[in-house]
Parts: sequence; structure tokens; C-alpha cells
Amino acid sequence: MKVENRIVVVTGAASGIGRALARLFHAEGASLVVCADYNGPGVRAVAEEISGLAFEVDVSREADIENLIETVERDHGAIDLFCSNAGIGVAGGVEVDNESWQRIWDINLMAHVYVSRHLVPRMLERGGGYLLNTASAAGLLTQIGSAPYAVTKHAAVSLAEWLLITYGKRGLKVSVLCPQSVRTAMTADQEDGVAAVDGMIEPEDCALACLRSIEAEQFLVLPHEEVLTYMRRKTDDYDRWIGGMQRLNEHYII
Repeated sequence: MKVENRIVVVTGAASGIGRALARLFHAEGASLVVCADYNGPGVRAVAEEISGLAFEVDVSREADIENLIETVERDHGAIDLFCSNAGIGVAGGVEVDNESWQRIWDINLMAHVYVSRHLVPRMLERGGGYLLNTASAAGLLTQIGSAPYAVTKHAAVSLAEWLLITYGKRGLKVSVLCPQSVRTAMTADQEDGVAAVDGMIEPEDCALACLRSIEAEQFLVLPHEEVLTYMRRKTDDYDRWIGGMQRLNEHYII
């Protein structure tokens, strides 16, 4: 799908990957780029820069996402591409408190569920549409040092798979973004972290990989090509892969 003359919504658009996506879609000729974020001043600045629309949205709240979709479609037209991009990280394992587990679950997974619940039926009714869901390489592999991040990103990948399997023959297109480390505010102190072992890329590079995958209607968006090799190693010999990850865990955590 080409984004030219399309209505596009991007959540998490105030900074990082979301801001890069919004700028790129505008440059590629989208008819309207709707920027949504919890950071009101930040998202308004991005929207003003690209002559888009700004919405202050808490993606963990279903009502906020429902209102965003309803308002855009009522006032501006059908959403062609929705980039559900907002996400957070939480360090730690199963000892992480319930409130933090729930918060990362709501943002990293349920936000995608809410978008799908309120937008996919509309898209199917008019013959199709496109979802770009941001997950992580951690959703295909794992995340050393963070059980909540690994679990929620695995769930995000699984949901994207299910959506495409279930509705792909009815016109829904889905891509899922699974990068390793991207230079954003969330990774500011992770230059030497495990996710950056293959290098930290810029948000603009990540956004370009998304655009290319959307144009080709490819499911997996892998800005770090090494991730595909790691996936193949994992499925080829799961026990050996776990052993290697245990050694990586010892290097970075112990």
C-alpha cells in the first residue's frame, strides 16, 4: 500500500519512532497525518510541524482510542493506516509489582486490542485497511532483564499474527515492527545494553523500514536483519538457543 493521499494515524507520535513515522508519512504525501500521544505539548509540536492533527491520548484507556477513531473518521474520513506505536519498558522479572505489570500490559498489548476492536470492523465493512503494530525483536526472541517487556511484546506479535490470519482474506493488511535497539528516550541509557549488541539505529531508519514493508505488504518489519537469523536459530534448535541466551543473560545481568 502506498501512503500517498491516505489518512494515517500514529500513536506515540510525540517522539522517537512515532515522530519519525509521522514526518515520513507526511513527506510521502499522506493526505492527513493524525498524531496521538500522552504528551500533549510534544504531539502538538509534531502535528504543527507537518500540518497534521494532534490528539492527546492515553492509549491504555479504551475510551481514548475509541474517541480518537470516531472523531477522525467522522470529521476527516476513513482511516487507511493506523500505526499503533506507543510502548513502554519495565525492568525486572516476576517480582515486578502488579501495578507495573498491568500498566505495561495495557500499553504494550491492550492498546493494540482496543484499536483492533474499534477500527477493524470499520475497515472490513469498507473492504480493507492497514494496521502497523509496534512490537519488538523481544517479541520474537526475548528481553534479557525484563520479563514484562518480553511477555507483552510476544503478546503483541501474537495478536498481529491472529489479526492477519483471521481477516487477511477480507482485506485487512497487518505489519508488525520488531526492531532491536532504536535511539529513543526509552533507550537513552542502553547504548551498552543487550538490545544494542548489533548496533543502535536511528528512528528515521526504523520508520523507513516500516514504509518499505507497508508498500510491499510484508508482515514482519525487521530493521535489524540479524533478527531473522536469530529467529531461525531459535526454531532450528530451541534448547541450544536457550543455552545461548542463558550465557547472554549471565554476561549482562550477573
